[in-house]
Amino acid sequence: MKSKGIILAILLLNIGVAFGQKSAIWNDFVSAKNTAKEAVLPDFSYAGYKFSEEAIPKVNYKVFNVLDFGAVPNDKISDKSSIKKAIKAAEENGEGVIFFPKGKYWINTPKDDQSLITVKSSKIVFRGEEEKKTILFFDKDLPPADPEKFWTCPSAIKVQSLDENEYITKVIADANRETHRIKVEDASRVKIGDWLVIQVLNNDKDLVKEDLGTLKPDKEWTSILEKGVKVNEVHQVASVNGNEIEFTSSIHYKIRAKHNWEVYSFAHVESIGFENITFEGNWTKKFIHHRSAQDDGGWSILKISNAVNSWVKNCTFKNVNNAASFSHSAASTVLNVTIEGNLGHSAIHSSRSTNILIANSNDIAGMHHSFGVDGNSSGTVIWRSKYASHTSFESHASQPRCTLLDNVEGGFFQGRAGGARFNLPNHGKHLVLWNFKETDEPEENFRFVANDTWYWRIVPPIIVGFHGAGTTFKKDEVEVLESLGKPVTPESLFEKQLELRLGKLPQWIVNIKNKPKL
Repeated sequence: MKSKGIILAILLLNIGVAFGQKSAIWNDFVSAKNTAKEAVLPDFSYAGYKFSEEAIPKVNYKVFNVLDFGAVPNDKISDKSSIKKAIKAAEENGEGVIFFPKGKYWINTPKDDQSLITVKSSKIVFRGEEEKKTILFFDKDLPPADPEKFWTCPSAIKVQSLDENEYITKVIADANRETHRIKVEDASRVKIGDWLVIQVLNNDKDLVKEDLGTLKPDKEWTSILEKGVKVNEVHQVASVNGNEIEFTSSIHYKIRAKHNWEVYSFAHVESIGFENITFEGNWTKKFIHHRSAQDDGGWSILKISNAVNSWVKNCTFKNVNNAASFSHSAASTVLNVTIEGNLGHSAIHSSRSTNILIANSNDIAGMHHSFGVDGNSSGTVIWRSKYASHTSFESHASQPRCTLLDNVEGGFFQGRAGGARFNLPNHGKHLVLWNFKETDEPEENFRFVANDTWYWRIVPPIIVGFHGAGTTFKKDEVEVLESLGKPVTPESLFEKQLELRLGKLPQWIVNIKNKPKL
């Protein structure tokens, strides 16, 4: 457990730290690693494709050129069926690159049906010849499954697994957060390399109180108060020793066996990629939040579900309502992505996923909800990315936890988090803002517990090196406030944690630092 002394020492440093002085909370993290104690900071270094240890590969699977399946770019005639045929051929082959030569490909034209383009097998990669010149154009919007529920608009391209998670065993011993081992009743069905879900759903009053910290719940928060604290973390098995399972990545939530933690298999696809493509919608209206299903999701483009070690790289989303999400996924990366054109509903987010990395990306459009999280996501990292000053990061309730905004630049204010009232708070423990640069107008005594609305509630976050506009914070609404107004070293928490774990930074990280896209 973190000591009150450590927190007090960090708080005393808050405004007086000179530019570039080493962070005290970082020193605490290093010390905890050296002494096997629990640090204040989570270990975010496992976020991303292959836990960020390797660069996203350019795979050399067999190529399935959409032109060979009847697609004709630039003719304004639907190419949806041709794309589906190419995917089917690749899936039957066991792997494949769905290749789009330069040109504009029409999808969801007036003569099309409303079916989705689906990927249901591993090792399928959509690859354009050139990002700005290979365009998938989505002509018409897709209507919601339920006209009364605007959020039920489907994504035009959907990745999913056809399998289902299966119960394996229960956890029989406690485990601290940021450790790697659990002890279970029966590990006989578990082997190295497996992907597992460790999960709990429990409304024990003490557990709820510990989960919310100093945040006082409203009686309307029925999801957490009545159904309970919900955690679903996805991890890969590194070793099995009797009934002890060791994971490659660290567990982000403290496990108490008395709360009935369970272990499930994780049904998934892997090595799914989207690269060098512009996804262009036909959304040209002025966006009004919750006005219509079309506003909220008519042109929702990409939803990647039940995936591991997958990616979206070097892609642009233009004139869309919802760009892309990783849902119920793990260890995957969004890299070098741009969102531009007409303002829409949502940018890129991690939904109910574990260790997703959103890296070196730019929301130029300034979507109503920019980069962020929802559901019970954990270990999400938004790194060296930026968005327009008229919007803010996303935290959409339903118990997201353990999120890092690292060297993020953009607006910072209350009005853009989302979620239903019964699913509050907007974010749970361990929201970390590291060297965040604010570009909108400053606020005095910024609130994480709004006093003029019910919807803005965040468990006290960790704020280090927050700078730019001059915003100040209420100290009783933050867990740690260090070096307000001046960036700290290390410059990037994600990079430094990764370097500490591996001994050196992977070359792909170095390349981004030396030649950023932004």
